Formats: sequence, C-alpha cells, structure tokens
Amino acid sequence: MQWDLFCEVVDNYGDAGVCWRLACGLARAGASVRLWIDAPALVGWMAPDGQAGVTVVDASDPDAVRAAAAGHVPDVLVEAFGCDPAPALVARFAAGIAADGRPRPWINLEYLSAEPHVERLHTLPSPVFQGPGAGLTKHFFYPGFTMATGGLLREPGLAARRAAFDRAGWLAAHGIAWRGEHLVTLFCYEPRALPGLLAQWASGPEPIRLLVTAGRAAPAVRGALAALGGDATGGLGALSIDFLPLLTQVGFDELLWTGDFNFVRGEDSLVRALWAGAPFAWQIYPQDDDAHHAKLDALLDAIAAPPSLRRFHAAWNAIDETPLAWPDAVERAAWTVAAEAARTRLAAQDDLVTRLLAFTGAAGAAWPGPRETR
Repeated sequence: MQWDLFCEVVDNYGDAGVCWRLACGLARAGASVRLWIDAPALVGWMAPDGQAGVTVVDASDPDAVRAAAAGHVPDVLVEAFGCDPAPALVARFAAGIAADGRPRPWINLEYLSAEPHVERLHTLPSPVFQGPGAGLTKHFFYPGFTMATGGLLREPGLAARRAAFDRAGWLAAHGIAWRGEHLVTLFCYEPRALPGLLAQWASGPEPIRLLVTAGRAAPAVRGALAALGGDATGGLGALSIDFLPLLTQVGFDELLWTGDFNFVRGEDSLVRALWAGAPFAWQIYPQDDDAHHAKLDALLDAIAAPPSLRRFHAAWNAIDETPLAWPDAVERAAWTVAAEAARTRLAAQDDLVTRLLAFTGAAGAAWPGPRETR
C-alpha cells in the first residue's frame, strides 16, 4: 500500500521525529511511504542512513507536488498534527476515490495525550465540507496510553536492543570520561528551575555527570553555569558536564539508555524515555491558557507517578512556586520502580503502527469506510 504522510514542522524537532518514526514503522510493515515534510534537512541528521520503503519529499517543492498530483493515488493519506496537505494532492486523492469508488482512509494523526477525552475522540469521523476534499471524511487517530487509543510508537526488537546495550562502551565511544558518577541526560527548553538545580548538584554530596543535548538545552546550561561561576568546559564542584553534538534518532535513544535519570521535552522524547525505563522528568510545552497543566497531570496519572515525582514535575514546569529539590536515593529508587512498571505495562499493548494498520485495513481487515466511527 502507498501511504502519503504529511508533516509541518512548527518549531523544534518533535513533529519531524514522530513522523519519521511512524514512516519507518509503516515501511518495516511492508508499506511504501512518502513523507512530505517542509523541513527535510531535519530528517537528514536524524536518520542519515534513511529507511528502505520511505521517500522523503520536500513539501514546499512545487515540482514535487505537481508530479505527485499527476501520479498514482495513495491508498492512505495521513496528515500529522492538523497540517494541511497541498490542495492539489488532496484533489488527486479525492479524484481517485471518485474514479474507482473505493473508500480510502484519510487520517488526522493527533498529538499524544493521556487525557480522558482521547478515548472518546479516537477514530471518530470528521466530515470535510469545503476545499478539494469536500464530501470526504477524515478520521481522528489519537496516540495514547490505553487499549482504547492509538497506542505509542514502538519498533520491533526495541526491548532486546535496550537489554543488550553497552553503556560504558557507548560513553567511551562518545568521548565521555565517565568515572561512575550518577548520569543525568538533559533535553529541555529553558526551565526556570535549571540554575537552582545545577547549584544543588554542584554543592551536593553525590558526583553528577550531566550530558547536555545540542539545541536549546546547551545555551541554557552555559548561561546558568556562568552565573554560578562555573566552567562550561568542566563543570562546578560535584557536577561534571559534557555537551553533546546533534544525535541521530538511534543515538538519542542510546543516550537515554545511558541515563540514570533523563530530562526530556515534547512528545517524541517522552515516549523514548518511557521505553528507556529510567526515571525521568518531562518538560511539557507551555500553553497560554495553562492547558498543559491538565495534560501533565494526566501523564503522571498514566505512569502512576509517586507523589514526590509529581511535586518534582510541578516545580520543573513552573506550575507552582515550590522550589525544585533534587530527590534523595530513596525517592529516586521509588521513581525507578514506577518507570519500570509503566514500561512493562505499556509494552504489553499493541504499538501505534499495529493499531493504525488494523484501523486502515492495511493489516488484512476491511477498511470500514468513511461513515464508520469505531
């Protein structure tokens, strides 16, 4: 089956990361995928080796749009996160349905959330009333944490790769002089609590080695460290710091596997932190109306976070004025138990690609057609 998957990069890397993982999962299941993305360079460094069965197309290239509009009609159209495919491609999709009378799935892939409305809205129809797709019906597809949702992205063999991972070897290969310190990875925006956390680590009794990802986290750490009088090339007190280059998606997964604790942000890295099985803190993207507060609480419910981990998330995300306090060993042990239990529970469910293939009929079942809701 031919899938057209559309991705518009709003900011940062998460949209591209999710769409690339989805495209690869579909291709591994036997699909032929065109990933239409307006920032194809992101895929270039995330996955320099590409993936058999996936073709990356610059969504802003008018020649590519014209060629596709004159070519084969895709069997499935997926627009990720409410992006708008080029009208000519929607018109080609609609014309193909009209020509052969065969319903073709049009999927609106939504953002990940653990909130209760996800189960209610998952797979519901959304009729199209205007534009080149007028008369067709999209279906919402919500990733999620329960059997009544679209599930989470998880490739086959991930658990085995994680179990076989050589942490010391990976660190040495990346020039990180690990001497047994507690390893913390940092992928974040610019959290208000960061300077205070660095100060706690620097003056604390436990040696900490912080692995800082490229992008917004690196200047945030350098600025906070300079304000504390630290050395960005070495750290401060009990805190040692390594600044990393851009990592591929595989490399980022492996980075999280090295961490005794992982700070992540956005959707893609949240899911990868769950599969890593180590305790983590999620920096959720803030919204003006504070809607992210409920979304964060729902995630913490879904992973059965202990109360101390909930307090830590509230402080890390500046939801209240409580100072951020780095947990002691007993608290971190409880967080580890919760993280491992959440990973085991979620890994027992079908993954997102499996559920999407089943819903669209690509796994052998008949596509229910545009008027079917569940």
